[in-house]
Amino acid sequence: MSTVIDGQWHRLAPKTIAAVATLVVAPLVPTAAVMLISGVPALVLVITTLSWAAVGLVIAGVAAIDWWFTWYRITAERFELRRGNLTRSHRWIPRDRIRSVDLTAAPSHRLFGVATVKVGTGGQAGDSSELKLDAIARQDAEFLREELLFGGSSTSDTTVMATETSDDGTLARLDPKWFRYSVLTLSLALIVWGAIGSAIGSFSELLQAVGVYDAIADLVVSTSLWVVVAAGVAIVLAVGAIGSIAMSVEMWWGFQLTRERGDTLRVKRGLLTTRSVSLEERRLRGVEVAEPLLLRWAGGARLNAVATGLKQTKENHQPDNKTLLPPAPRAEVQRVATAVLSEPQSPTAAALRKHPRAALRRRLTWGLVSALPVVVAAVVVAAMGWVPPALSIVVAVAAVLMGIGFAVDAYRNLGHEITDHYLITRSGTGIRRTVALERGAIIGWRITRTMFQRRSNLVSVGATTAAGGSIYEVHDVNTEVGLELAEKAVPGLLAPFLEQPATRISG
Repeated sequence: MSTVIDGQWHRLAPKTIAAVATLVVAPLVPTAAVMLISGVPALVLVITTLSWAAVGLVIAGVAAIDWWFTWYRITAERFELRRGNLTRSHRWIPRDRIRSVDLTAAPSHRLFGVATVKVGTGGQAGDSSELKLDAIARQDAEFLREELLFGGSSTSDTTVMATETSDDGTLARLDPKWFRYSVLTLSLALIVWGAIGSAIGSFSELLQAVGVYDAIADLVVSTSLWVVVAAGVAIVLAVGAIGSIAMSVEMWWGFQLTRERGDTLRVKRGLLTTRSVSLEERRLRGVEVAEPLLLRWAGGARLNAVATGLKQTKENHQPDNKTLLPPAPRAEVQRVATAVLSEPQSPTAAALRKHPRAALRRRLTWGLVSALPVVVAAVVVAAMGWVPPALSIVVAVAAVLMGIGFAVDAYRNLGHEITDHYLITRSGTGIRRTVALERGAIIGWRITRTMFQRRSNLVSVGATTAAGGSIYEVHDVNTEVGLELAEKAVPGLLAPFLEQPATRISG
Protein backbone atom coordinates (compact mmCIF):
# COMPACT_ATOMS: atom_id res chain seq x y z
CA MET A 1 0.00 0.00 0.00
CA SER A 2 1.23 3.50 -0.81
CA THR A 3 2.45 5.65 2.06
CA VAL A 4 -0.19 8.31 1.28
CA ILE A 5 -2.99 6.01 2.40
CA ASP A 6 -2.24 5.63 6.10
CA GLY A 7 -4.41 8.24 7.86
CA GLN A 8 -1.38 10.53 8.44
CA TRP A 9 -0.89 14.09 7.21
CA HIS A 10 1.27 14.41 4.07
CA ARG A 11 2.66 17.29 2.07
CA LEU A 12 2.46 17.70 -1.68
CA ALA A 13 5.44 16.58 -3.76
CA PRO A 14 8.38 19.05 -3.38
CA LYS A 15 8.97 18.67 -7.13
CA THR A 16 5.91 20.87 -7.54
CA ILE A 17 8.08 23.91 -6.78
CA ALA A 18 10.45 23.04 -9.61
CA ALA A 19 7.51 22.39 -11.94
CA VAL A 20 6.06 25.84 -11.23
CA ALA A 21 9.43 27.54 -11.72
CA THR A 22 9.98 25.70 -15.00
CA LEU A 23 6.56 26.74 -16.26
CA VAL A 24 7.38 30.39 -15.56
CA VAL A 25 10.94 30.45 -16.85
CA ALA A 26 10.44 28.28 -19.98
CA PRO A 27 8.96 31.10 -22.14
CA LEU A 28 12.16 33.11 -21.52
CA VAL A 29 14.06 31.05 -24.12
CA PRO A 30 11.85 31.85 -27.18
CA THR A 31 11.42 35.42 -25.97
CA ALA A 32 15.18 35.96 -25.77
CA ALA A 33 15.58 34.39 -29.23
CA VAL A 34 13.00 36.76 -30.72
CA MET A 35 14.71 39.73 -29.08
CA LEU A 36 18.06 38.68 -30.54
CA ILE A 37 16.60 38.36 -34.04
CA SER A 38 14.90 41.74 -33.67
CA GLY A 39 18.22 43.38 -32.91
CA VAL A 40 17.35 44.50 -29.39
CA PRO A 41 20.32 46.11 -27.57
CA ALA A 42 22.31 43.73 -25.35
CA LEU A 43 21.58 45.76 -22.21
CA VAL A 44 17.82 45.45 -22.79
CA LEU A 45 18.19 41.70 -23.33
CA VAL A 46 20.19 41.29 -20.10
CA ILE A 47 17.71 43.37 -18.07
CA THR A 48 14.78 41.38 -19.49
CA THR A 49 16.48 38.07 -18.69
CA LEU A 50 17.36 39.08 -15.15
CA SER A 51 13.88 40.49 -14.52
CA TRP A 52 12.27 37.33 -15.82
CA ALA A 53 14.54 35.17 -13.66
CA ALA A 54 13.72 37.31 -10.63
CA VAL A 55 10.00 36.89 -11.26
CA GLY A 56 10.58 33.15 -11.57
CA LEU A 57 12.36 33.07 -8.22
CA VAL A 58 9.59 35.04 -6.54
CA ILE A 59 6.90 32.72 -7.91
CA ALA A 60 8.97 29.68 -6.93
CA GLY A 61 9.23 31.15 -3.42
CA VAL A 62 5.46 31.63 -3.23
CA ALA A 63 5.01 28.04 -4.46
CA ALA A 64 7.44 26.83 -1.77
CA ILE A 65 5.48 28.63 0.97
CA ASP A 66 2.23 27.16 -0.33
CA TRP A 67 3.86 23.69 -0.42
CA TRP A 68 5.11 24.02 3.16
CA PHE A 69 1.69 24.92 4.55
CA THR A 70 -0.37 22.45 2.48
CA TRP A 71 -1.25 19.06 3.95
CA TYR A 72 -3.68 16.30 3.07
CA ARG A 73 -4.70 12.96 4.49
CA ILE A 74 -7.16 10.10 4.08
CA THR A 75 -9.01 8.62 7.01
CA ALA A 76 -11.62 5.91 7.10
CA GLU A 77 -14.36 8.57 7.00
CA ARG A 78 -13.08 11.45 4.86
CA PHE A 79 -10.50 13.07 2.60
CA GLU A 80 -9.04 16.25 4.14
CA LEU A 81 -7.06 19.20 2.79
CA ARG A 82 -5.44 21.82 5.04
CA ARG A 83 -3.54 24.83 3.69
CA GLY A 84 -2.51 28.40 4.41
CA ASN A 85 -0.56 30.26 7.10
CA LEU A 86 -1.97 33.75 7.67
CA THR A 87 -5.32 32.65 6.30
CA ARG A 88 -5.90 29.01 7.05
CA SER A 89 -8.49 26.67 5.57
CA HIS A 90 -9.37 23.14 6.54
CA ARG A 91 -11.73 21.43 4.12
CA TRP A 92 -12.84 17.86 3.74
CA ILE A 93 -15.13 15.59 1.77
CA PRO A 94 -16.79 12.53 3.32
CA ARG A 95 -15.52 9.47 1.49
CA ASP A 96 -19.01 8.17 0.85
CA ARG A 97 -19.75 11.37 -1.13
CA ILE A 98 -16.69 11.17 -3.42
CA ARG A 99 -17.84 10.57 -6.99
CA SER A 100 -14.81 11.46 -9.12
CA VAL A 101 -11.03 11.52 -8.87
CA ASP A 102 -9.52 13.08 -11.99
CA LEU A 103 -5.80 13.24 -12.77
CA THR A 104 -4.08 15.86 -14.94
CA ALA A 105 -0.39 16.15 -15.79
CA ALA A 106 0.80 19.16 -17.78
CA PRO A 107 4.19 18.96 -19.57
CA SER A 108 5.93 20.68 -16.63
CA HIS A 109 4.34 18.16 -14.25
CA ARG A 110 5.24 15.18 -16.43
CA LEU A 111 8.86 16.38 -16.55
CA PHE A 112 9.08 15.92 -12.77
CA GLY A 113 6.77 12.91 -12.46
CA VAL A 114 3.90 14.62 -10.62
CA ALA A 115 0.20 15.04 -11.34
CA THR A 116 -2.70 17.22 -10.23
CA VAL A 117 -5.55 15.41 -8.48
CA LYS A 118 -9.12 16.75 -8.37
CA VAL A 119 -11.46 15.04 -5.93
CA GLY A 120 -15.14 15.86 -6.47
CA THR A 121 -18.52 14.99 -5.02
CA GLY A 122 -20.42 15.28 -8.28
CA GLY A 123 -22.22 18.37 -7.01
CA GLN A 124 -22.79 21.64 -8.88
CA ALA A 125 -21.58 23.93 -6.10
CA GLY A 126 -18.29 24.86 -7.74
CA ASP A 127 -15.19 24.93 -5.54
CA SER A 128 -17.13 23.74 -2.48
CA SER A 129 -17.71 20.37 -4.14
CA GLU A 130 -14.08 19.81 -5.20
CA LEU A 131 -10.67 19.54 -3.54
CA LYS A 132 -7.51 19.92 -5.60
CA LEU A 133 -4.00 18.66 -4.90
CA ASP A 134 -1.46 20.41 -7.11
CA ALA A 135 0.53 18.23 -7.23
CA ILE A 136 1.67 14.83 -5.89
CA ALA A 137 3.84 12.04 -7.27
CA ARG A 138 2.24 10.26 -10.19
CA GLN A 139 2.41 6.91 -8.41
CA ASP A 140 0.73 8.34 -5.31
CA ALA A 141 -1.93 9.98 -7.51
CA GLU A 142 -2.84 6.59 -8.98
CA PHE A 143 -3.00 5.04 -5.50
CA LEU A 144 -5.12 7.95 -4.27
CA ARG A 145 -7.58 7.48 -7.11
CA GLU A 146 -7.85 3.74 -6.48
CA GLU A 147 -8.37 4.20 -2.76
CA LEU A 148 -10.93 7.01 -2.95
CA LEU A 149 -12.99 5.50 -5.76
CA PHE A 150 -12.78 1.82 -4.97
CA GLY A 151 -11.18 1.50 -1.54
CA GLY A 152 -8.50 -0.53 -3.29
CA SER A 153 -5.32 -1.87 -1.76
CA SER A 154 -3.42 -2.75 -4.89
CA THR A 155 0.31 -2.28 -5.08
CA SER A 156 2.02 0.13 -7.40
CA ASP A 157 2.96 -2.51 -9.91
CA THR A 158 -0.52 -3.99 -10.14
CA THR A 159 -2.12 -0.57 -10.33
CA VAL A 160 0.06 0.52 -13.22
CA MET A 161 -0.57 -2.76 -14.97
CA ALA A 162 -4.34 -2.50 -14.52
CA THR A 163 -4.52 1.08 -15.72
CA GLU A 164 -2.08 0.90 -18.61
CA THR A 165 -1.75 -2.59 -20.06
CA SER A 166 -4.93 -4.52 -19.34
CA ASP A 167 -7.51 -4.89 -22.10
CA ASP A 168 -10.24 -5.96 -19.67
CA GLY A 169 -13.14 -3.55 -19.63
CA THR A 170 -11.93 -1.53 -22.63
CA LEU A 171 -14.90 -0.04 -24.47
CA ALA A 172 -13.05 2.04 -27.06
CA ARG A 173 -9.53 2.93 -28.17
CA LEU A 174 -8.30 5.66 -30.46
CA ASP A 175 -8.11 4.87 -34.17
CA PRO A 176 -5.65 7.30 -35.83
CA LYS A 177 -7.99 7.46 -38.83
CA TRP A 178 -10.40 9.46 -36.67
CA PHE A 179 -8.08 12.45 -36.80
CA ARG A 180 -9.32 13.19 -40.31
CA TYR A 181 -12.60 14.36 -38.77
CA SER A 182 -10.68 17.16 -37.05
CA VAL A 183 -10.50 18.99 -40.37
CA LEU A 184 -14.30 19.28 -40.27
CA THR A 185 -14.42 20.59 -36.69
CA LEU A 186 -14.91 24.32 -37.15
CA SER A 187 -14.42 25.16 -33.47
CA LEU A 188 -10.83 23.88 -33.56
CA ALA A 189 -10.08 25.89 -36.72
CA LEU A 190 -11.43 29.04 -35.05
CA ILE A 191 -9.12 28.49 -32.08
CA VAL A 192 -6.15 28.06 -34.44
CA TRP A 193 -6.96 31.20 -36.42
CA GLY A 194 -7.47 33.17 -33.22
CA ALA A 195 -4.11 32.01 -31.85
CA ILE A 196 -2.33 32.93 -35.09
CA GLY A 197 -3.99 36.36 -35.13
CA SER A 198 -2.89 36.95 -31.54
CA ALA A 199 0.66 35.83 -32.34
CA ILE A 200 0.84 38.18 -35.34
CA GLY A 201 -0.25 41.06 -33.14
CA SER A 202 2.30 40.17 -30.46
CA PHE A 203 5.22 39.81 -32.90
CA SER A 204 4.21 42.59 -35.26
CA GLU A 205 7.46 44.51 -34.73
CA LEU A 206 9.53 41.41 -35.40
CA LEU A 207 7.63 40.68 -38.63
CA GLN A 208 8.15 44.29 -39.68
CA ALA A 209 11.87 44.12 -38.87
CA VAL A 210 12.51 41.01 -40.95
CA GLY A 211 10.54 42.44 -43.88
CA VAL A 212 7.55 40.06 -43.91
CA TYR A 213 4.98 42.84 -44.34
CA ASP A 214 6.96 44.48 -47.18
CA ALA A 215 7.29 41.15 -49.00
CA ILE A 216 3.54 40.53 -48.76
CA ALA A 217 2.78 44.05 -50.02
CA ASP A 218 5.10 43.62 -53.03
CA LEU A 219 3.50 40.26 -53.83
CA VAL A 220 -0.01 41.72 -53.73
CA VAL A 221 0.96 44.62 -56.01
CA SER A 222 2.64 42.39 -58.58
CA THR A 223 -0.04 39.67 -58.66
CA SER A 224 -3.64 39.53 -59.83
CA LEU A 225 -6.17 40.36 -57.11
CA TRP A 226 -8.13 37.15 -57.70
CA VAL A 227 -4.95 35.08 -57.38
CA VAL A 228 -4.06 36.82 -54.12
CA VAL A 229 -7.56 36.26 -52.72
CA ALA A 230 -7.61 32.60 -53.81
CA ALA A 231 -4.13 31.99 -52.39
CA GLY A 232 -5.05 33.72 -49.14
CA VAL A 233 -8.20 31.64 -48.71
CA ALA A 234 -6.27 28.45 -49.50
CA ILE A 235 -3.57 29.29 -46.96
CA VAL A 236 -6.14 30.12 -44.28
CA LEU A 237 -8.01 26.85 -44.88
CA ALA A 238 -4.80 24.81 -44.95
CA VAL A 239 -3.49 26.36 -41.75
CA GLY A 240 -6.86 25.83 -40.07
CA ALA A 241 -6.95 22.18 -41.16
CA ILE A 242 -3.38 21.42 -40.09
CA GLY A 243 -3.83 23.26 -36.80
CA SER A 244 -7.10 21.44 -36.11
CA ILE A 245 -5.44 18.08 -36.62
CA ALA A 246 -2.54 19.09 -34.39
CA MET A 247 -4.91 20.20 -31.61
CA SER A 248 -6.93 17.02 -31.93
CA VAL A 249 -3.77 14.91 -31.68
CA GLU A 250 -2.73 16.75 -28.52
CA MET A 251 -6.16 16.37 -26.91
CA TRP A 252 -6.99 12.80 -27.89
CA TRP A 253 -3.69 10.95 -28.31
CA GLY A 254 -3.74 7.72 -26.35
CA PHE A 255 -7.52 7.92 -25.87
CA GLN A 256 -9.02 4.95 -24.07
CA LEU A 257 -12.49 4.47 -22.62
CA THR A 258 -12.69 1.71 -20.04
CA ARG A 259 -15.15 0.32 -17.52
CA GLU A 260 -13.47 -0.27 -14.16
CA ARG A 261 -14.75 -2.54 -11.41
CA GLY A 262 -17.95 -2.88 -13.41
CA ASP A 263 -19.42 0.48 -12.36
CA THR A 264 -17.02 3.33 -13.29
CA LEU A 265 -16.23 4.75 -16.71
CA ARG A 266 -12.73 6.17 -17.21
CA VAL A 267 -11.48 8.31 -20.08
CA LYS A 268 -7.70 8.63 -20.52
CA ARG A 269 -6.26 10.91 -23.18
CA GLY A 270 -3.63 13.52 -24.01
CA LEU A 271 -0.25 13.84 -25.72
CA LEU A 272 1.53 16.72 -23.98
CA THR A 273 -0.96 17.13 -21.14
CA THR A 274 -2.38 13.81 -20.01
CA ARG A 275 -5.81 13.58 -18.41
CA SER A 276 -7.81 10.92 -16.65
CA VAL A 277 -11.52 11.55 -16.02
CA SER A 278 -13.76 9.16 -14.06
CA LEU A 279 -17.55 8.88 -14.10
CA GLU A 280 -19.58 6.61 -11.85
CA GLU A 281 -22.24 4.84 -13.89
CA ARG A 282 -24.83 5.42 -11.19
CA ARG A 283 -24.56 9.12 -12.14
CA LEU A 284 -25.17 8.30 -15.81
CA ARG A 285 -28.67 9.21 -17.01
CA GLY A 286 -28.25 8.68 -20.73
CA VAL A 287 -26.10 9.67 -23.71
CA GLU A 288 -26.03 12.33 -26.38
CA VAL A 289 -24.86 11.89 -29.98
CA ALA A 290 -23.68 15.27 -31.29
CA GLU A 291 -23.25 15.76 -35.03
CA PRO A 292 -21.96 19.17 -36.20
CA LEU A 293 -23.03 19.88 -39.78
CA LEU A 294 -19.73 19.25 -41.59
CA LEU A 295 -18.96 16.23 -39.41
CA ARG A 296 -22.44 14.84 -40.07
CA TRP A 297 -21.98 15.16 -43.84
CA ALA A 298 -18.80 13.10 -43.50
CA GLY A 299 -20.59 10.39 -41.48
CA GLY A 300 -19.01 11.31 -38.15
CA ALA A 301 -20.29 12.17 -34.67
CA ARG A 302 -19.28 12.62 -31.02
CA LEU A 303 -20.59 10.83 -27.95
CA ASN A 304 -21.33 12.69 -24.71
CA ALA A 305 -22.56 11.49 -21.36
CA VAL A 306 -25.76 12.82 -19.82
CA ALA A 307 -24.85 12.59 -16.16
CA THR A 308 -25.22 14.40 -12.87
CA GLY A 309 -22.41 16.43 -11.33
CA LEU A 310 -20.39 17.16 -14.50
CA LYS A 311 -18.98 20.64 -14.96
CA GLN A 312 -20.49 22.51 -17.89
CA THR A 313 -17.44 24.74 -18.51
CA LYS A 314 -14.36 23.97 -20.57
CA GLU A 315 -10.77 24.46 -19.49
CA ASN A 316 -8.13 25.78 -21.91
CA HIS A 317 -10.06 24.74 -25.03
CA GLN A 318 -10.25 21.17 -23.75
CA PRO A 319 -13.27 18.94 -24.40
CA ASP A 320 -15.96 18.80 -21.75
CA ASN A 321 -15.69 16.14 -19.06
CA LYS A 322 -18.90 14.73 -20.49
CA THR A 323 -17.19 13.69 -23.75
CA LEU A 324 -16.94 9.90 -23.95
CA LEU A 325 -15.73 9.59 -27.54
CA PRO A 326 -13.93 12.04 -29.85
CA PRO A 327 -15.19 12.63 -33.41
CA ALA A 328 -15.48 9.15 -34.91
CA PRO A 329 -17.54 7.25 -37.49
CA ARG A 330 -21.23 7.22 -36.65
CA ALA A 331 -21.34 3.43 -36.48
CA GLU A 332 -18.54 3.41 -33.89
CA VAL A 333 -20.35 6.06 -31.85
CA GLN A 334 -23.49 3.94 -31.78
CA ARG A 335 -21.49 0.86 -30.81
CA VAL A 336 -19.85 2.65 -27.89
CA ALA A 337 -23.19 4.13 -26.81
CA THR A 338 -24.59 0.60 -26.70
CA ALA A 339 -21.67 -0.57 -24.57
CA VAL A 340 -21.83 2.41 -22.22
CA LEU A 341 -25.56 1.98 -21.58
CA SER A 342 -25.26 -1.82 -21.42
CA GLU A 343 -28.22 -2.13 -23.78
CA PRO A 344 -28.78 -4.63 -26.62
CA GLN A 345 -28.94 -1.64 -29.00
CA SER A 346 -28.26 2.04 -28.55
CA PRO A 347 -31.54 3.96 -28.11
CA THR A 348 -30.01 6.84 -30.10
CA ALA A 349 -30.10 4.58 -33.18
CA ALA A 350 -33.85 3.91 -32.88
CA ALA A 351 -36.28 5.03 -35.58
CA LEU A 352 -37.97 8.26 -34.46
CA ARG A 353 -41.42 9.65 -35.01
CA LYS A 354 -41.72 12.50 -37.49
CA HIS A 355 -43.18 15.88 -36.55
CA PRO A 356 -46.16 17.57 -38.25
CA ARG A 357 -45.85 19.68 -41.39
CA ALA A 358 -46.64 22.78 -39.37
CA ALA A 359 -43.15 22.44 -37.85
CA LEU A 360 -41.72 22.62 -41.39
CA ARG A 361 -43.66 25.80 -42.12
CA ARG A 362 -42.28 27.41 -38.97
CA ARG A 363 -38.72 26.59 -39.99
CA LEU A 364 -39.25 27.80 -43.54
CA THR A 365 -40.46 31.10 -42.10
CA TRP A 366 -37.37 31.35 -39.91
CA GLY A 367 -35.13 30.54 -42.88
CA LEU A 368 -36.70 33.21 -45.10
CA VAL A 369 -36.62 35.82 -42.34
CA SER A 370 -32.92 35.10 -41.70
CA ALA A 371 -32.21 35.54 -45.44
CA LEU A 372 -34.10 38.84 -45.61
CA PRO A 373 -31.22 41.10 -44.37
CA VAL A 374 -28.90 39.63 -47.02
CA VAL A 375 -31.50 40.19 -49.75
CA VAL A 376 -32.07 43.78 -48.62
CA ALA A 377 -28.32 44.46 -48.50
CA ALA A 378 -27.87 42.99 -52.00
CA VAL A 379 -30.64 45.22 -53.38
CA VAL A 380 -29.22 48.32 -51.70
CA VAL A 381 -25.65 47.87 -52.95
CA ALA A 382 -26.94 47.15 -56.46
CA ALA A 383 -29.14 50.28 -56.40
CA MET A 384 -26.14 52.35 -55.26
CA GLY A 385 -24.16 51.01 -58.20
CA TRP A 386 -21.46 49.48 -56.02
CA VAL A 387 -21.77 45.99 -57.54
CA PRO A 388 -23.28 44.66 -60.79
CA PRO A 389 -27.02 43.84 -60.51
CA ALA A 390 -26.36 40.27 -61.67
CA LEU A 391 -24.05 39.66 -58.70
CA SER A 392 -26.67 41.05 -56.28
CA ILE A 393 -29.28 38.72 -57.75
CA VAL A 394 -26.96 35.73 -57.35
CA VAL A 395 -26.23 36.63 -53.72
CA ALA A 396 -29.93 37.18 -52.91
CA VAL A 397 -31.01 33.91 -54.53
CA ALA A 398 -28.19 32.01 -52.78
CA ALA A 399 -29.25 33.45 -49.40
CA VAL A 400 -32.87 32.41 -49.95
CA LEU A 401 -31.89 28.92 -51.09
CA MET A 402 -29.57 28.48 -48.10
CA GLY A 403 -32.32 29.60 -45.72
CA ILE A 404 -34.75 27.11 -47.27
CA GLY A 405 -32.12 24.36 -47.26
CA PHE A 406 -31.31 24.79 -43.58
CA ALA A 407 -35.02 24.97 -42.74
CA VAL A 408 -35.74 21.68 -44.51
CA ASP A 409 -32.71 20.08 -42.86
CA ALA A 410 -33.82 21.30 -39.42
CA TYR A 411 -37.28 19.80 -40.00
CA ARG A 412 -35.91 16.47 -41.20
CA ASN A 413 -33.77 16.29 -38.04
CA LEU A 414 -36.77 16.64 -35.74
CA GLY A 415 -37.88 13.43 -34.07
CA HIS A 416 -38.80 11.74 -30.81
CA GLU A 417 -39.65 8.35 -29.37
CA ILE A 418 -40.31 6.61 -26.08
CA THR A 419 -38.91 3.18 -25.28
CA ASP A 420 -39.26 1.08 -22.17
CA HIS A 421 -36.46 2.98 -20.43
CA TYR A 422 -35.66 6.13 -22.44
CA LEU A 423 -37.11 9.33 -23.83
CA ILE A 424 -35.36 10.01 -27.14
CA THR A 425 -35.35 13.42 -28.78
CA ARG A 426 -33.49 14.82 -31.77
CA SER A 427 -33.21 18.34 -33.18
CA GLY A 428 -30.77 20.87 -34.64
CA THR A 429 -29.12 21.60 -37.96
CA GLY A 430 -25.82 23.38 -37.22
CA ILE A 431 -25.32 20.67 -34.58
CA ARG A 432 -27.81 17.82 -34.65
CA ARG A 433 -28.20 16.34 -31.16
CA THR A 434 -29.83 13.01 -30.42
CA VAL A 435 -30.40 12.50 -26.70
CA ALA A 436 -31.48 9.32 -24.96
CA LEU A 437 -32.59 10.29 -21.43
CA GLU A 438 -33.64 7.74 -18.83
CA ARG A 439 -37.33 8.13 -18.07
CA GLY A 440 -36.60 7.66 -14.38
CA ALA A 441 -34.31 10.72 -14.46
CA ILE A 442 -37.14 13.07 -15.52
CA ILE A 443 -38.21 15.20 -12.57
CA GLY A 444 -40.55 17.65 -14.30
CA TRP A 445 -41.92 19.07 -17.54
CA ARG A 446 -41.76 22.49 -19.15
CA ILE A 447 -44.55 23.05 -21.67
CA THR A 448 -43.98 25.98 -24.07
CA ARG A 449 -46.52 27.38 -26.55
CA THR A 450 -45.85 30.66 -28.34
CA MET A 451 -48.58 32.60 -30.08
CA PHE A 452 -47.53 31.18 -33.42
CA GLN A 453 -47.38 27.63 -32.03
CA ARG A 454 -50.92 27.95 -30.69
CA ARG A 455 -52.17 28.96 -34.14
CA SER A 456 -50.56 25.81 -35.57
CA ASN A 457 -51.65 23.55 -32.67
CA LEU A 458 -48.00 22.88 -31.77
CA VAL A 459 -46.21 22.64 -28.46
CA SER A 460 -42.63 22.19 -27.24
CA VAL A 461 -42.29 19.70 -24.40
CA GLY A 462 -39.14 19.95 -22.25
CA ALA A 463 -38.10 17.19 -19.87
CA THR A 464 -36.29 18.65 -16.85
CA THR A 465 -33.62 16.60 -15.11
CA ALA A 466 -30.74 17.00 -12.68
CA ALA A 467 -28.34 15.66 -15.30
CA GLY A 468 -26.55 17.15 -18.30
CA GLY A 469 -28.12 20.29 -19.75
CA SER A 470 -30.98 20.21 -17.19
CA ILE A 471 -33.69 20.28 -19.87
CA TYR A 472 -34.14 18.30 -23.09
CA GLU A 473 -36.90 19.46 -25.40
CA VAL A 474 -39.12 17.79 -27.96
CA HIS A 475 -39.74 20.71 -30.30
CA ASP A 476 -42.91 21.49 -32.23
CA VAL A 477 -45.06 18.42 -31.81
CA ASN A 478 -48.83 18.30 -32.08
CA THR A 479 -50.32 19.45 -28.77
CA GLU A 480 -52.16 16.21 -28.10
CA VAL A 481 -49.13 14.14 -29.05
CA GLY A 482 -46.85 16.23 -26.81
CA LEU A 483 -49.07 15.91 -23.74
CA GLU A 484 -49.53 12.20 -24.39
CA LEU A 485 -45.75 11.82 -24.69
CA ALA A 486 -45.17 13.50 -21.31
CA GLU A 487 -47.82 11.38 -19.60
CA LYS A 488 -46.48 8.17 -21.12
CA ALA A 489 -42.85 8.94 -20.25
CA VAL A 490 -43.59 9.59 -16.56
CA PRO A 491 -47.16 8.58 -15.76
CA GLY A 492 -48.93 10.90 -13.35
CA LEU A 493 -46.27 13.64 -13.27
CA LEU A 494 -48.05 16.04 -15.63
CA ALA A 495 -51.67 15.08 -14.97
CA PRO A 496 -52.25 17.37 -11.92
CA PHE A 497 -51.38 20.44 -14.02
CA LEU A 498 -53.74 19.73 -16.92
CA GLU A 499 -57.14 21.40 -17.12
CA GLN A 500 -59.94 18.88 -16.92
CA PRO A 501 -63.05 19.46 -19.05
CA ALA A 502 -66.04 20.61 -17.05
CA THR A 503 -68.68 17.95 -16.41
CA ARG A 504 -72.23 18.92 -17.27
CA ILE A 505 -74.82 18.12 -14.59
CA SER A 506 -78.26 17.36 -15.92
CA GLY A 507 -81.22 18.35 -13.79
